[in-house]
Amino acid sequence: MIITDRDMEILRLVYRFKFALGRHVRVLIGFTGSRASDRRLKALVEAEYLSRKKYLYGVPYLYTLTHKGRILIGANKREHKIRLEQISHDILVLDSLIYFIKKYGLALADIESERELHIKDGFGSRKHQPDFVFSYEDKGYAVEVELTPKSKANLEKNVRNNYLNYDYQIWLTNDSKVLSMLKDFQIQYSNMRVIKLEEIIC
Repeated sequence: MIITDRDMEILRLVYRFKFALGRHVRVLIGFTGSRASDRRLKALVEAEYLSRKKYLYGVPYLYTLTHKGRILIGANKREHKIRLEQISHDILVLDSLIYFIKKYGLALADIESERELHIKDGFGSRKHQPDFVFSYEDKGYAVEVELTPKSKANLEKNVRNNYLNYDYQIWLTNDSKVLSMLKDFQIQYSNMRVIKLEEIIC
């Protein structure tokens, strides 16, 4: 097959966010309909640039990069292991990404994923990074999807880190305990916005 610029965009998207669903590719890469995007994804799978696999019951197929796909885009050759407990979170990160791209009129190039932020950190102790960040009107935004309660101290550590490094931080959750803790932090950290996931994701 002849690899197009759009194919390269698909492969880079999948690499940056570990995987993608068909609906994410359709919207984020700008296909006019699901039939066209599904055909292109099928071609990339058949040419062995992408892998298509079911990981969880009730969850659509996940598209991931193959070794051949990683080589093509010049990415790290090591395969990324899909963590089953992270799949729901990572799907919601991509769903949220679509919301913010539409809301602020962003391009994919305006976004840095958690994976890219860790790469910029280099080797050494791995520190927390937001799920993705973007710039809008010369202001830096950090976006976090938080689905499960963690200790209040650990959560506040991440909030404080975002407070020091970004102009705004937006937290998304569907958990009442997490929501309560985040709203408590808003009193002290003035750059926070807390949103229920159901308000932005249909």
